[in-house]
Amino acid sequence: MAVGTATVRRPALTTRWGRALAPYLLIFPGVAWLLIFFLFPLLTLAVTSLMSGDFVAGFQFTWNFNNYTYGLGLYATQYSHSLEYGASATLIAFLLAYPAAYWIAFHAGPRKSAYLLIILLPFFVSFVLRTLSWETLMGDDGPILGPLKSAHLIPSDFRVLATPIAVTFGLAYTFFPYMLLPIYASLEKIDRRLIEAAEDLFANRVEVFRRVIFPLSIPGVFAGVLLTGIPATADFVNQTLLGGAGTTMIGRVIEQQFEVSANYPLASALAFVFMLGLLAMLLLYQRLFGTDELVRAR
Repeated sequence: MAVGTATVRRPALTTRWGRALAPYLLIFPGVAWLLIFFLFPLLTLAVTSLMSGDFVAGFQFTWNFNNYTYGLGLYATQYSHSLEYGASATLIAFLLAYPAAYWIAFHAGPRKSAYLLIILLPFFVSFVLRTLSWETLMGDDGPILGPLKSAHLIPSDFRVLATPIAVTFGLAYTFFPYMLLPIYASLEKIDRRLIEAAEDLFANRVEVFRRVIFPLSIPGVFAGVLLTGIPATADFVNQTLLGGAGTTMIGRVIEQQFEVSANYPLASALAFVFMLGLLAMLLLYQRLFGTDELVRAR
């Protein structure tokens, strides 16, 4: 005796609505995350930057654009320091990371992952601890300068700490992986047949690199510059531990205005101007390369 099986059909209306809502339900968590942790804080920062008052009497929204003009005029030097140190650190990181990424991508063979791990292993240690290690190494009587001074190879009053050099190299070391990894990812996915074709056309190694490898790695380079330059410019930990009064960056000023002076409108104005600069860099990258390369590089 055969037993028939009944087929249950879902209502066409429910199926249609489910298919229509499915994409929105899938992107809802990501959109909500961006709204809560990016757009809302950014709008709050913009509103706070236009307030007047003080911590005791309270703050009132008064469209006070003077916070911007006053802050930019008073802390122009700190903005300049941030751009100068951030750009210098990004350049140093690029000069160190590109050869390393190139060698790993083209000459490391099956040990690529091992070499990457060796290079990146120190960066699993706490960011603050690594910065403090630089403070110890570059101390006036530390393991490097101490013996040199004892041997009278450098003046006894020579120092590295509390100088732009210390801050710049500290930033370059701290954000080195953000430059290395995007460049390596960009070099790794270059089609090796293009290099072989260039060699078949009698191009030497320099021409192959200049006309094939480097142009194809530019998206990774730009992503590395972006991922390195933004945090390096905004950083204040390296400047606090390795720099001095003459090397103050705008990140340190914003932190002091928030935490010490409690001048929230001025701090918000300084931070909002800085955020606009960073957004301009992101828009420039999107305009030149789109967003796919940045996502893949990361």
